[in-house]
Amino acid sequence: MTSGDGIRLNKFISDSGYCSRREADAHIGEGAVTVNGSVAGLGTRVMPGDTVKVGWQKIKNVPDNKSDRVYIAYNKPVGITCTTDQNVAGNIIDAVRHKERVFPVGRLDNPSEGLIFLTSDGDIVNKILRVGNAHEKEYVVTVNKPISGQFVEKMSSGIPILGTRTKPCKVVMQSALSFKIILTQGLNRQIRRMCEYLGYEVVKLKRVRIMSVKLGTLKSGQWRNLTDKEMAGIREAIATSDNSAAASPGKKVRAGGSKARVKKPSKGNTPGKSLSAKSTTGKSDSTKAAKGKSRSGKTSGKFVTRNSGAGKSTSPRKSGRGKPGSRK
Repeated sequence: MTSGDGIRLNKFISDSGYCSRREADAHIGEGAVTVNGSVAGLGTRVMPGDTVKVGWQKIKNVPDNKSDRVYIAYNKPVGITCTTDQNVAGNIIDAVRHKERVFPVGRLDNPSEGLIFLTSDGDIVNKILRVGNAHEKEYVVTVNKPISGQFVEKMSSGIPILGTRTKPCKVVMQSALSFKIILTQGLNRQIRRMCEYLGYEVVKLKRVRIMSVKLGTLKSGQWRNLTDKEMAGIREAIATSDNSAAASPGKKVRAGGSKARVKKPSKGNTPGKSLSAKSTTGKSDSTKAAKGKSRSGKTSGKFVTRNSGAGKSTSPRKSGRGKPGSRK
């Protein structure tokens, strides 16, 4: 930890890997965070030797070089929900089953599949997601009827959705029913809404690249550690970024896909009891059985699989944090 004036409370919490900085702000605003036994405010700074807790969980200090951070690439199957709320069946945390506390960077809709990052580094999340950074995300999309040159042209030039117009993007026809699209923004269900506007229905949506990291041969339900080269590329790309992840139109500015509130410490609480409440997220998609299988592992570069519980929470760990991000 830095000395002198200390470190901002939200940064201290996100650096610990407990949650993102934005969710840390939410927990602080709810009065769920204490420093040395006193409820802390948003402007609180943490000094060496201070004891910080979210609910009843003590937040540990971390090395300045973040040598203990985890960064993984996961091929999310259809049916897995990008929430850290483990009360939600088929949640991504139970699917990945990493031994460290990780959370997704951004999100993919329940019926979508493909590449998504998970990390224990809360400080890097908003830098990757920040709208102004315009990081590329590439998708392969299949629709319900043949596409035309006019469809490609309109999709490329921008579509009016959610009270705005999508930014120009690259669209390349792959076959009569499929196309590749590269976005630099992340409106809520953007690709699906763009297609719907033109009278098409998305049958399959798969993300195959985020920035310079490609899905490659990673099978559905598998994850791998990001390589040193991939992390170097990510850090270079976000080097000039700050953590102000301004929201795009249609993007829900919340601390995660399905936010599970952390209860404030009170006389009725006992350390060690669950701090999570059930998610208020709708059940329509999140309760579908996940077809993918995954399992956690440690060795960098190796693909790891395990039965993800297909719609069940096989590890009844509860979490009080989630992750912001866009859905496609």
